[in-house]
Amino acid sequence: MRWRPLGVALAATAALTALPATHPSAGAAEVPLSQGKTATASSVENAGTAAGKAVDGDTGTRWSSAAGDDQWLQVDLGATASVSRVELDWEAAYGKDYKVQISGDGTTWTDLRSVTGSDGGADVLDVSGRGRYVRMLGVHRATPYGYSLWEFRVFGGTDTGQAGCDSGNAAKGRPATASSTENAGTPASAAFDGDTATRWSSRAADPQWLQVDLGAVKDLCKVDLNWEAAYAKDFQIQASADGQNWNTLKSVTGATGGTASYDVSGSGRYVRINGTARGTGYGYSLWEVGVHTGTSGLPPVQGGGDLGPNVIVVDPSTPNLQQKFDDVFARQESAQFGTGRYQFLLKPGTYNGINAQLGFYTSISGLGLNPDDTQINGDVTVDAGWFNGNATQNFWRSAENLALSPVNGTDRWAVAQAAPFRRIHVKGGLNLAPNGYGWASGGYIADSRIDGTVGPYSQQQWYTRDSSVGGWTNGVWNMTFSGVQGAPATNFDNGPYTTLDTTPVSREKPFLYLDGSAYKVFVPAKRTNARGVSWPANAGTSLPLDRFYVVKPGATAATINAALAQGLNLLFTPGVYHLDQTIDVTRPDTVVLGLGLATLIPDNGIDAMHVADVDGVRLAGFLIDAGPVNSDTLLRIGTPGATADHSANPTTMQDVFIRIGGAGPGLATNSVVIDSDDVVIDHTWIWRADHGSGVGWDTNRADYGLRVNGDDVLATGLFVEHFNKYDVHWSGERGRTVFFQNEKAYDVPNAAAVTHDGIVGYAAYKVADSVTTHEAWGLGSYCNFTADPSIVQTHGFQVPVAPGIKMHDLLVISLGGKGQYAHVVNNTGAPTSGTDTIPSKVTSFP
Repeated sequence: MRWRPLGVALAATAALTALPATHPSAGAAEVPLSQGKTATASSVENAGTAAGKAVDGDTGTRWSSAAGDDQWLQVDLGATASVSRVELDWEAAYGKDYKVQISGDGTTWTDLRSVTGSDGGADVLDVSGRGRYVRMLGVHRATPYGYSLWEFRVFGGTDTGQAGCDSGNAAKGRPATASSTENAGTPASAAFDGDTATRWSSRAADPQWLQVDLGAVKDLCKVDLNWEAAYAKDFQIQASADGQNWNTLKSVTGATGGTASYDVSGSGRYVRINGTARGTGYGYSLWEVGVHTGTSGLPPVQGGGDLGPNVIVVDPSTPNLQQKFDDVFARQESAQFGTGRYQFLLKPGTYNGINAQLGFYTSISGLGLNPDDTQINGDVTVDAGWFNGNATQNFWRSAENLALSPVNGTDRWAVAQAAPFRRIHVKGGLNLAPNGYGWASGGYIADSRIDGTVGPYSQQQWYTRDSSVGGWTNGVWNMTFSGVQGAPATNFDNGPYTTLDTTPVSREKPFLYLDGSAYKVFVPAKRTNARGVSWPANAGTSLPLDRFYVVKPGATAATINAALAQGLNLLFTPGVYHLDQTIDVTRPDTVVLGLGLATLIPDNGIDAMHVADVDGVRLAGFLIDAGPVNSDTLLRIGTPGATADHSANPTTMQDVFIRIGGAGPGLATNSVVIDSDDVVIDHTWIWRADHGSGVGWDTNRADYGLRVNGDDVLATGLFVEHFNKYDVHWSGERGRTVFFQNEKAYDVPNAAAVTHDGIVGYAAYKVADSVTTHEAWGLGSYCNFTADPSIVQTHGFQVPVAPGIKMHDLLVISLGGKGQYAHVVNNTGAPTSGTDTIPSKVTSFP
């Protein structure tokens, strides 16, 4: 049998992991854990190709399945084992795409490795996981036959015994606190001193709690309680990673006191007994609390660590620094739908003579606490040479938290959507157009200071927030500003400008920085009625990196959710992550931060991410890319019917981008649904692809872009395009939008396909008829009905007519005469006509 490296033919789709190493064939000295064990399969071709033939150690016998893609082979190792390597020795009928999975019970499976593009022969996969059952799950066959394996070998080490509970008390002598104490003789510490003659007791009230700090996150398996006569009738045993956010491990009702032990399953550093109902007229009183730890089968997820293979950290002395930028740019310049993801992190200092050209999925950030800590005497450049001077597809890249002194006095940032320019100090001018002044369709600036003049030139639209500019030369259709010092005055009647003196609510995006040699994430505070940059004052908090699970290529959704359950935040390093379960964010103030446009793809029709109706979650800096099986909702914030007030600490969604199609077929009924109140959406591009792979009216069908059901939601910098029905549908009260950019779907087959309720076309921005209060500024919708240019859409915007509805500065445009609008908003506003792309405007409605 020919053993070969997989570097040519194998890729790990789940997260672009490094290619597996090749090992020599296992000899007698290393017997597979799987050899001779019980094997089962989804099917067998015939009696001579039974499942057991793949684990019999005989390379002359084989298992083969029926001729179908969805087939599997699994082996029962007989006991829980730590698995380190899996070898698949394929017959001619091999799996082109498949997964190797592990399970503790043969029912719930975790991916160890996802493989695409295997060329058969012998595949050798380095893996890491614990379980009793291991299987190969076929996804796509390489031949018309089934799957066929000469041998399926699993290597690793078996556990010496069942995962169990340590008999020792991990809480003994550990620091303890309580909600109250009855007197100085009954302190919290007395319940953890190992002395059954001393006790903690609380004051006589409900609720009361007692907690202990174990010193580190531990797997928890059992809690012993020894109650004094004043016992708890109803209580919870809870765990927390940080002592603030608690998970309930066990709820007990109707207890009768005495001594009791409770089996639990979970992890945490802090354990708390939370009494909710007393059994007597006195307080709560415990002689002793014992906490037992053990191995639950999966160790606690550790925070911190390195930043993975696709983060490039440099300092001014880094050799060949310009070449590093050039090498990544060469790979990424035209890789619009490629899988490469890169983040440059620049340590504080002065960088001379650098021109960092940024291609697709490339981000550059300074690692100082302030932009001026990282000074580039040079440029950070985005141009459009790859697309013949057309910058309308310069998507998915970013620059953040540094200072620039451009070589010729003006930096060029010729971008389209999903390309934020945040927290930058430009010591000169900024040119937003490509070389040659070709078409451009951006864009977004926030928390930045541009000492010189900003020249949009050919940019169709732009939004700038909480910044300062030395001047602004022009605009094409829609230039909107809020909280920008030096912005041009509002002039929408005869020009493109809409200017708000302040931004109602804003909170800058979290960012990674260095505190000495330690990585931390700075989480800026909320501002109200902001104007100008937030720095160098920097109100906010710093979180050490060990409070984050650093998600790297190869991570599974199960591990990500386990980290969240432990109370960790998430830092996604650059990569593409396939999800086989929804990421559930349930803890208040959780930070989910991406680097290098980290991309999440939900598989098998699941939703990508759910956020509970809690305070202060920060979502920032990642892309959700719909999978080929329809998802109901790619991102949901809050729960249906939520009514909690989050105004003091809103959830924010910043530089979170959504894509349906383009990189391949994608389907999602809803892209983003906001059910929580007070959410701040600060810069998003929600895009149903009009070009690329997997594009067509039904091929990448997505009915709704953004649906807002929560009240008091604010959107600043809202870009939503090409959806089959409403791009934005707003049902919540007191919603506000500052800047909206939209194109209607190009591929509408005919007017009948989008006619509803006697109206031709779904409005780009629809406020529900039930809403009484809503306000928006600087909104534009464009049509380019390439499939049927005869379509005349009734209007771009549809809102109720009520005293609380206020719409400011709206426009619609026909791009080159491919379709038209009959009105701007409702039945108001002149129709578009001809091929000259002249906007039809309404400055105030109603």
